[in-house]
Amino acid sequence: MIALQSLWANKLRTLLTLLGVVIGVASVIAVVTLINGANTFVTTKFASYGADVFTVSKMPALITSSEDYQRYQKRKDILYPDYLYVANNCKRCVGIGAQQATVGTVVRGTQSVTDTTIRGYTWQMNSLQNLNIAQGRGLTQVDEEHASHVAIIGTDIQDHLFPGVDPLGQEIRVGGEPYTIIGICEKQGSTFGASQDNFVAVPLTAYQRSYGTAKTLTIYVKAGSAGPRLEEAADEVRVLVRSRRHDAPGAPDSFELDTNNTLVGFFSTVTASFGAVAGAIALISLVVGGIVIMNIMLVSVTERTREIGIRKALGARPRDILLQFLIESATMALVGGAIGVMGGMAVAEAVTLLIGFPSSVALWSVLVGLLMATATGIFFGVYPASKAARLDPIVALRAD
Repeated sequence: MIALQSLWANKLRTLLTLLGVVIGVASVIAVVTLINGANTFVTTKFASYGADVFTVSKMPALITSSEDYQRYQKRKDILYPDYLYVANNCKRCVGIGAQQATVGTVVRGTQSVTDTTIRGYTWQMNSLQNLNIAQGRGLTQVDEEHASHVAIIGTDIQDHLFPGVDPLGQEIRVGGEPYTIIGICEKQGSTFGASQDNFVAVPLTAYQRSYGTAKTLTIYVKAGSAGPRLEEAADEVRVLVRSRRHDAPGAPDSFELDTNNTLVGFFSTVTASFGAVAGAIALISLVVGGIVIMNIMLVSVTERTREIGIRKALGARPRDILLQFLIESATMALVGGAIGVMGGMAVAEAVTLLIGFPSSVALWSVLVGLLMATATGIFFGVYPASKAARLDPIVALRAD
């Protein structure tokens, strides 16, 4: 109570003193909340494909340098005959599909939607990407074999081109070609501010008639279960693709084989590195805040010299004085930590609302933030408190 009364009696000084601690803790909470949200989101998104699904593509999903990008670009494209070769020869593949994609405009009458992802799917991609059809049906093998002009749309297409109208059976133009809508996917939301519902999926064979066959595609493979079966299926597919592309023995793969764990692990490593840098910056703020607390506590000891003398004259022991000032500095830092926690959560929520970046509050980060703040107050409060405890009561009583 004495510590809180002391803080309340000097509100402005307390606020300025706590600023460093508030910024440090808020930084930790905001960064951890955003990173935790991103990791959770990415893990959930990849898990939606299934832990037993892996991909074969010309280039990896994540590229970290321009040099790597140039090197990957020189690889041969993965084409539709390559997909058919793997599909016809893979014995351990429970399911296999392929996808190509581009960005274009979808038109209905005089209305249009731009920057739409146009996806060419083989018929098994419905299940391989866990596309939940809210209305209508998905693509079938017959659609693929006959290059049928049918399409599955995302909810953005429905909202913009068919407000208040049932889109099923309606016609849209994709790449200048007419397609009949046969299905509508469930709403998927946004990823880092980008909508995942602005897309149209058509049979890959129909897609290639409009956009050409000489473009690389991505092969999706379902192993049936994670663990050994996934590894066995991946090994078999790797052998098939290497033989198809005539990769020399001992030479590295001329393609990329990615599992969900690979992508999630890479993303977690990147966010952990980012978190370490942000954590170091936050630690500097806490050190600065701790130094400010120590300076203010030294001033407080000087201002309250007579109070200390009176307490000692009335029987207060040195450890009582030490404990009093330690509690004051720790309380000051704890209050700053609590404000920082609320501020960090508010910043993370604001980022989520403004740009759609996912956030998720981790209870451990709140506890760590408060613990760090309290530890900072205690550490930097030891010297002022010990100085107060060592004061001679006679000298202290004579102080003006």
